[in-house]
Amino acid sequence: MASLRPIGFWLKLVDRLIDEQFVATLEEHGITRRQWQLMNLLSDEPSTADELTQALGPFIPETDDEGPQAPVEELVESGWVSSEDGHYALTSTGRASLASLGDVVDRTRAVLAQGISDDEYDATLDVLERIARNLGWDG
Repeated sequence: MASLRPIGFWLKLVDRLIDEQFVATLEEHGITRRQWQLMNLLSDEPSTADELTQALGPFIPETDDEGPQAPVEELVESGWVSSEDGHYALTSTGRASLASLGDVVDRTRAVLAQGISDDEYDATLDVLERIARNLGWDG
């Protein structure tokens, strides 16, 4: 019988595998995972750089000094995001691109959740949130 591995092992492994899968999926379409995350945040409402940094906090490595600035500026250059008075917003081109990329991401998420019921998935998210709160997260 294989030895049981601690939760940290599984969290780090699953995080790395999810990251690798999304990197491969999104790179095929000329966008990074960070840019995908930024576009999703901006689909709700315009945001400042500070608001984007706060929202993406768990995804930004501690060694990353620039936060979301470089990826969002690349989105501005591509015409997918506008920048006005310190606020970033999706353009109509960005919204169209986000919608078409949504199908690609949904297929990747379906692979991730294969063989896992909705109840199991929801329970997993609930447990992970409680662990984070037990460790001091107040998001």
